[in-house]
Amino acid sequence: MGPQCLDTPGRLEVGEPVAIVDIGSNSVRLVAYEGLTRSPTPIFNEKAFCGLGRGVTTTGRLADDAMDSALSALARFRTLCSVMRIGNVEVLATAAARDARNGPEFLDRAARAIGAPITLLSGKREAELSALGVISAVHNADGVVGDLGGGSLELINVRKGETGKGETMPLGGLALMDASGKSHKQAIKIARAAIEKSGALKKLSGRTFYAVGGTWRALARLHMAQRNYPLAVMHNYVIPTRDAEDFLEMVERVDVDQLNAIDAISAQRRPLLAYGAIVLEEIIRAAEPDKIVISAAGVREGMLYERLSPQRRAEDALLAAAAEFNLLRARAPRHAYELADWTDAFMDSTGLEQTADERRLRRAACLLSDITWRAHPDYRGQQAMDLIANSALTGVDHPGRAFIALAIAFRYLGVNEAASPQLRALVSARMLDRARILGGAMRVAYILSAAMPDVLPRCPLIARKKEIALQLPQEYAALGNDRLQGRLKQLAKLLGREAQMAVA
Repeated sequence: MGPQCLDTPGRLEVGEPVAIVDIGSNSVRLVAYEGLTRSPTPIFNEKAFCGLGRGVTTTGRLADDAMDSALSALARFRTLCSVMRIGNVEVLATAAARDARNGPEFLDRAARAIGAPITLLSGKREAELSALGVISAVHNADGVVGDLGGGSLELINVRKGETGKGETMPLGGLALMDASGKSHKQAIKIARAAIEKSGALKKLSGRTFYAVGGTWRALARLHMAQRNYPLAVMHNYVIPTRDAEDFLEMVERVDVDQLNAIDAISAQRRPLLAYGAIVLEEIIRAAEPDKIVISAAGVREGMLYERLSPQRRAEDALLAAAAEFNLLRARAPRHAYELADWTDAFMDSTGLEQTADERRLRRAACLLSDITWRAHPDYRGQQAMDLIANSALTGVDHPGRAFIALAIAFRYLGVNEAASPQLRALVSARMLDRARILGGAMRVAYILSAAMPDVLPRCPLIARKKEIALQLPQEYAALGNDRLQGRLKQLAKLLGREAQMAVA
């Protein structure tokens, strides 16, 4: 059974909200989620740059000012969780607290500040959770996950929903800065020596490297700005290896304050960019991945995913998120499922080749097809494109996201409209053609059914060798007007066929 609506507008009945507090080497973060779901939605997200890992490599201790800053943030987070009525708070700590001699003392004080027990993750456990986070948010992830924090780098293989053996090494930005004495040449030597020993990276050649962590996300944001990339979504952003090498070399060489869009990067993060670039460049040099994919999901999402039942973990993250959007925003949520089934039958009848991924993208588009109906009619198409192109959907890459947005835009604007050249640049010619066909089918379906359930199952649309035929039962015969016929003809033209409408 799908999710149910709460009395609170804009929220789903998915159980109690949950929160994770992550005490990292560079920042301390609180993320509160609507509930424990397959595609968890944050309802609050805040971080404080405390720099707990600063100096730990050289002094072996957490600095007093960093601990005070972290404890202050934790006290605030405790109050925020109370305000949000969240009783389920999971607190974890990573490399800085793990490696410092005064780490146990700090964790005792931190537990009192946050009002909850703290789990100190080992490096291997941190790697495992990062891998589960990527598995939860990247469809069919296959490669090596690298989670770069302030204190450490975790590496682990992922394939077919399974994780390999986790590795950890002291190559986090703050740790590498300290160990190298802020010398880039020395940082390269340290990173190279550690990375060459990695067993996980020996399995990476020709596969995907999934980059997790704030420093690598910041580098990706700068890379997007260099390309004038049309989307702002970080998750599943792809950097081809060759391009990554040139870009990372530039980041290491130039003054980061001169980089395009550097203002989007926090001042606390900027000094770590060069060290993150060094580590990633050494990974590319040693392991020769096919591409770098940025994952916004990591340890926190991995913890949530691990708590799901096996049945829930097996759900498709994209379709789960689309179902929630549909429930919250569509006029009649059940209609979207009927539309998905209706287009399934139609596309199967066309004889056009469909991959499993194309089918799931089409069904997701159907679930999302009516979420902007409250907007002014002149802007529904643009609003749908903006919302889908920039929403926090997981389980979908950027071309897939663009396909969904374009299909729904064609549903509103018409199949012959030149919708968003920027989004069209992200999809192949085949995907663009399929988006037009789906948009055309939606145009027929919505004018036929008025977005209400129980109509489409009785009005099959079937493609034959030379025509497409819409069959109406006698009670719906009056729906077959010129406007419906016109949209049917538009769809038929996309398939190089004639249109026929018949009353049975």
